[in-house]
Amino acid sequence: MSREKSETSSRSRSRTASASGDLVSDIYDMVRKEITTGALRVGDRVTEVDLAERFGVSRTPVRDAVSRLEADGLLTNEPRRGLVVTVLSHQQVVELYFMREILEGASARLAAQSASDIELSMLEELSNKEAQSLGDIGALVEINRNFHRLMMLAAHNRYLLRSLSQLTLTMSLLPSLLDKGDRAQSAAEEHRAIVKALLARDREGAEEAARKHIRSSQQHRMLFSLDARAED
Repeated sequence: MSREKSETSSRSRSRTASASGDLVSDIYDMVRKEITTGALRVGDRVTEVDLAERFGVSRTPVRDAVSRLEADGLLTNEPRRGLVVTVLSHQQVVELYFMREILEGASARLAAQSASDIELSMLEELSNKEAQSLGDIGALVEINRNFHRLMMLAAHNRYLLRSLSQLTLTMSLLPSLLDKGDRAQSAAEEHRAIVKALLARDREGAEEAARKHIRSSQQHRMLFSLDARAED
């Protein structure tokens, strides 16, 4: 084979591998989005055949995407049931919130120190928008997600961002409870308290406000879980 043909063949294989990798990432993102939005609920059974048919692809990229989803803890292979959307135990939820309080507290503290004025202005804008959207749960869920994501970025610490991103990925297995009780109102007030401390560049105040917010969220979830079990 000539050098020119060899290089052409190599570039072709590279493009094919790249396209395959993109397809795996696309399938991963689509399944992850379905889990995050609740289209796929915890405990739902998932099969490679079904995913391949729904997304109109072969099983090979689906298999690779499923392996990534399992590695990230979003899918679990259960005996006799097969592949299901991971169901977190009570202890796992407690551990998640424990770490979330520490990491989000650190995120708020660093954001008070390092966030740009534009980032703080965007957080304030999200908080204001949240207060005006209390009747729209869909909008609130999106605002809440963006608020926490922006605060993570505003901390300007790549290692904290990596840890929080992984934690947020696992948290996506838990359904939003903003439509339960008065959680939407209290969450909006807690976000406002965080923003107030951030705008004042009050590191200790921002950290405490963020920690209080996460503790409040955990208490609401545990209370809701107890109520749900009482109805069974």
